[in-house]
Amino acid sequence: MEPKTQPTEEEIVARAQKGDRQALSRLVIDYRSRIYHLGLRLTGNEQDAEDIVQETFLIMVKKIHQFKGKSSFYTWLYRIAVNIGLRKLKSKPHKYQHISIDDPDLEHISSTETAVWPTFDYSRVSQKQFRKKLDQLIEKLPEKYRTVFILRDLHEVSTEDTGKILQITPSNTKIRLMRARNFLKEELEKLVAEEGLI
Repeated sequence: MEPKTQPTEEEIVARAQKGDRQALSRLVIDYRSRIYHLGLRLTGNEQDAEDIVQETFLIMVKKIHQFKGKSSFYTWLYRIAVNIGLRKLKSKPHKYQHISIDDPDLEHISSTETAVWPTFDYSRVSQKQFRKKLDQLIEKLPEKYRTVFILRDLHEVSTEDTGKILQITPSNTKIRLMRARNFLKEELEKLVAEEGLI
């Protein structure tokens, strides 16, 4: 007798769309942690992150029949979570003065500027004190740069899927990511110089 194969995500989603409670529960279990961490990064607040998880899955249950499979399921779900997170941010007074990072003129951005995207390795940061400062810097990013950075560098979502989630072009995604990385890199270099944290 052949071993029973695990259902694919497409099969689980198809069952969930027919109202299968087990399939819906499975999707919640599979994505709960990722949505929580996405919410935590977006808002910097555990209670808000929990609220984002609850609201995301309530909407998922209500609207899963509207999912057409044109993008991956996680792209669809992340878009819901990001929209809820951004609404939460807009309803709160800002904790930090937001730094103005002007959007480059996409038509005239120099090819040298886009030739090499700076890389940023969050996993290298191990000291708690330094990690805390980095989290504060991420919160200081204006939300359009922060969301791209969180999705691309912290959740390792592809450029194409990040663009779909945020409904922006891949080139705009890359430019926003470059701006976010450059800002963080400069601020981290200042911290390292001032406090000798690494």
